[in-house]
Amino acid sequence: MNSAPICLKHHFLIAMPHMADGNFAQTVTYLVDHGEQGAMGLVINRPSGLSLADILEQLRPETPPAARCHGMPVYSGGPVQTERGFVLHPTGPSFQASVVLGDVTLSTSQDVLLSIADGQGPAQHLIALGYAGWDAGQLEAELADNAWLTCPASLDILFDLPADLRLDAAAARLGVNLSLLTAQAGHA
Repeated sequence: MNSAPICLKHHFLIAMPHMADGNFAQTVTYLVDHGEQGAMGLVINRPSGLSLADILEQLRPETPPAARCHGMPVYSGGPVQTERGFVLHPTGPSFQASVVLGDVTLSTSQDVLLSIADGQGPAQHLIALGYAGWDAGQLEAELADNAWLTCPASLDILFDLPADLRLDAAAARLGVNLSLLTAQAGHA
């Protein structure tokens, strides 16, 4: 039986406890795009240790970053192009390079970072360096191997919860407690 492909754009990928890939173990990833060509997402629960202030020191070294920028975390969005910045924010303001994904927008230009730094940008945002990418069919194969759980994305989880609560909150949307699942991979 041939079924239509499932599009998981605007969904969370929740790493199963047996995920062996260190890039994705214990992560929740927001899928920005998913189609026949592959998939692209941002890991949303892995702070990089950097803040917006660290990025601003590179973008405009002549201007000291505002104090609030030191408390704005930058996430490790994934292992691909780790020097490239991405900002997820609720749809509303538009920037030089923005793609509307429904009620979430992905912006990749410096103007969004500068706007956030100056207190003019979106109040809710998630800043990431790098992204997660899958070639055509790769994510589907990983899903078939039970590497991931999926659920529709939630703005509350993306923007309101602390990073360390996002994985369990996403799993809870499915009624799953990850700590009760075995870390052993296998087939019945």
